[in-house]
Amino acid sequence: MSNFTHFKNFTQLTQRAGNYLISRTPDNPEEFAWENLRGKTVIGGRLGGMPQMILEYILTENGLISGVDVEIITNLQFASTAGAFIAGIGDYTMEFDPSALAIEQTGQGFVVRGLGTDSGIVPYTVYMANKSFIAENPDIIQRFTNAIYRGQQWFFENSSRAVAELIHPHFEEHSIDDLEIMIERYREMDVFSHNPILSQDGFERLQDIMDLSGELSQRVEFTTLIDNYFAETAVRN
Repeated sequence: MSNFTHFKNFTQLTQRAGNYLISRTPDNPEEFAWENLRGKTVIGGRLGGMPQMILEYILTENGLISGVDVEIITNLQFASTAGAFIAGIGDYTMEFDPSALAIEQTGQGFVVRGLGTDSGIVPYTVYMANKSFIAENPDIIQRFTNAIYRGQQWFFENSSRAVAELIHPHFEEHSIDDLEIMIERYREMDVFSHNPILSQDGFERLQDIMDLSGELSQRVEFTTLIDNYFAETAVRN
């Protein structure tokens, strides 16, 4: 753990898990209950990875024990999970877009829940730097953080269609219509942070998630790993 004290997390981009639980049957998402997974098999993520840890956390919060009440497959490569599900493995799978949308469009699976809906706020995508680099280059860190915040503001001030059109040159393999669908459900799940400030509640929840998964040897104080100075300055200015 001591090695990580050389770094500081200074800005946050996303605040929730951005993946989805996909079922073989078109369950009504509004009537979905995690209890539905009891006795079922789920294609999960690799052990110790954020998607897998968050799945285990959500199951526990809903009275289900991984490996006892729900079988989770964790030995598949990330890029292989969608194909394995389509081939008939598992009752459910966890997928990010565009894989989730692709499965839906083929009619071989249905998104029934966004994991970010139940994970709560967590520092999912954050930026960190060596403390010495931050001390020697505060202007670079501040400009980077300002840019993140301006991007966050632009995202929430514009439509999903406008965002899709803007990013399309970087994702030309997808249509603007498909990008709009993916962005809109990210928006509905409140995946993107509204500002770059990291919250202590989210940090503590992340430690709860890691602790539950057996991936945390000891808890760490918020200020040991988090420096909100640049994020707070960006928001204030």
